[in-house]
Amino acid sequence: MTYPTDIRFGVRELDNAQGCLHLQTPDFDYDSFADVAQALITVLGASVVEKEANADLHIWLIDFEGCRMMLKGEHYSSAMWLELLSRDDGDTLAFLAGWLKNLTQ
Repeated sequence: MTYPTDIRFGVRELDNAQGCLHLQTPDFDYDSFADVAQALITVLGASVVEKEANADLHIWLIDFEGCRMMLKGEHYSSAMWLELLSRDDGDTLAFLAGWLKNLTQ
């Protein structure tokens, strides 16, 4: 399966204290989350380790260059964010925030 490369992603907020990077994404619903999330994974050059879907929340464990984090998406609000598993990886999250900001300029 191929994923669209014209999907744009951006940064809403980097919350270093919570270890979260809130993302700007296209609107998605429960059924389209996987397409939008996989497009983000492709843009980041990351890989999916594990996927879980609940009633209103998708949770994917991803790996970005050896840093594991959670990609979460809540379909009612079309909110998507990256969440660190270890506070020691804050530099990686800051790097991704800066990199995504540069992509959208």
